[in-house]
Amino acid sequence: MTERRSRAPRAWLLAALALAVVGVVALVMVFTGQQSPPQPDPVAASGTTTSAAPSAEAEPGPPPSPAPSGTPTPEAASVAAPVSVSVPSIDVTSDLMSLGLNGDGTVEVPPLERDDKAGWYEPGPEPGAVGPAVILGHVDSSEYGPGVFFDLGALSPGDPIEVSRADGTVAVFAVDRVEVHPKDEFPTIEVYGNTTNAQLRLITCGGDFDSSARSYEDNVIVFATLQETRAA
Repeated sequence: MTERRSRAPRAWLLAALALAVVGVVALVMVFTGQQSPPQPDPVAASGTTTSAAPSAEAEPGPPPSPAPSGTPTPEAASVAAPVSVSVPSIDVTSDLMSLGLNGDGTVEVPPLERDDKAGWYEPGPEPGAVGPAVILGHVDSSEYGPGVFFDLGALSPGDPIEVSRADGTVAVFAVDRVEVHPKDEFPTIEVYGNTTNAQLRLITCGGDFDSSARSYEDNVIVFATLQETRAA
């Protein structure tokens, strides 16, 4: 009986300490946002910059205007519009909304919502057509937590990306590389410039969080190449 009485206060002390730690973690999540999204491996993401883990974002800055047309893109067969995107390695599946340009010429981003979706830049090529198709999504928000592309920075070369299209076909891409670029050094030509084959870019925010601007300082960009087209 004496031994039991001596252990009880110690057990209560350990429980109290555990609750205190949980409380601190909860407060950190309240004031800095949700858990930090993964960032690309600086070794695997050649020619990139990487930053410290960010906090939750309020509103991301839109990507810059697409590159102006240069050499005409090679002619390609008609390709149906995309309806959804799936990235199995990070457990992402999202319907796709159509995005265009803002009044200032920058690319639109999807609205911040509880059940947010990715969006396809409609003025560009359809996924699977010759050229760089572009899909954008949020990393997170202070109100709703992790976004549809929260784990985008965890992708690795070779990971598949599947885009389902309105005609029942699926364009299957493989990740070539994942890069991080400061927003004021966005690689516009590399992302939006013409290509001789079917390419895909997935874009979200990343890097450090600028609390005064209420947005992340960088963009995470996934570059991928079409591997095959199959029936759904």
